[in-house]
Amino acid sequence: MPDHAAPPHGVMEAKGAYNKYARVQASGVSLAVPFLESAARKIVPGPADRAIVIVDYGSSQGKNSQMPLRAAIGTIRSFLGSNRPILVFHVDQPANDFNTLFEVLHSDTDRYTLNDANVFPSAIGRSFYERVLPSDFVDLGWSSYAVVWLSRIPTLIPGHFHSSRSTGAVRAQFERQAAQDWEAFLALRACEMRSGARLVVVLPAHNPRELSGFLRLMDHANAVLAEMVDEGGISVHERERMILGSHGRQKSDLLAPFAEAGHFHGLRVEACEMFENPDSAWEDFEQDGDKEALAAKHALFFRSTFVPSLAAALAPTRDVCAFSDRLENGLKRRLLQTPAPIELRVQTLVLAKQPLEPPGV
Repeated sequence: MPDHAAPPHGVMEAKGAYNKYARVQASGVSLAVPFLESAARKIVPGPADRAIVIVDYGSSQGKNSQMPLRAAIGTIRSFLGSNRPILVFHVDQPANDFNTLFEVLHSDTDRYTLNDANVFPSAIGRSFYERVLPSDFVDLGWSSYAVVWLSRIPTLIPGHFHSSRSTGAVRAQFERQAAQDWEAFLALRACEMRSGARLVVVLPAHNPRELSGFLRLMDHANAVLAEMVDEGGISVHERERMILGSHGRQKSDLLAPFAEAGHFHGLRVEACEMFENPDSAWEDFEQDGDKEALAAKHALFFRSTFVPSLAAALAPTRDVCAFSDRLENGLKRRLLQTPAPIELRVQTLVLAKQPLEPPGV
């Protein structure tokens, strides 16, 4: 099977769309903030003349990073004071919408730099499946909904675009790729982290054996793509290559690298918790009964998060905007017929870099 590497432009929808419509991710982030604050309290700050380094692994367009990073910085300020420099690195793929990220950092009313002259943000355009910073450099790492994306797509999925609907040998390839990528991500971060540093990873979790609202959303989108093939809007070949590079992991998958020795590349698990992530769009619907608004919010969540990756399979002559509009509108039409919440669980993992043992211990 040839390498189906995800195209580099298969990132979140640009021009601030992801910032505006990633409400599912935002609600999951809020559940993990207490873990990030706790992790920030436990870092080993080192000499007073050294800057504290925070890294946002998989920042996207930055909006969903502001609240958690503001909380982390506030926690660090509570015991280090206001004069200690704090460097914040936002890491994402080169094709990420960094213009919107910088605009958020400059003018968003919730930006973590507000009223703190000693916080210095910057960005790195590189995959976090590579080394992105020097060894023994990072004090606090944060990654929200990013490590669900694989480094490469291992194979095509007959009849669907999402790995949750794969079976047999195809499913096994996605599971193997997810395990390899998770170990690679951990090993790379362990190298970058200082002794005593903490890393907080937030990931979605869903049970592929349950017909959840999230999987219904995937199935509805899959049906719309089939309609587009029938209409001649996309070719059979284009449709076959439309595969999302995201893959959900269960708690056992996240803990597997630590199972044998209790640690992995010097990282130990301090916490691993799962929560139900409420669907704010569904909560709005329960209040106002507006099915059109609910369908629009869910369709825009899908478009801003997943459609750019599907569009990466289009021929160069295709109109990407027209493709995205048709998929969004078809999805809204189907969602109007069967209103349902998007049920997703949130997994939060807190990892600590072990302090080096003194010689002879």
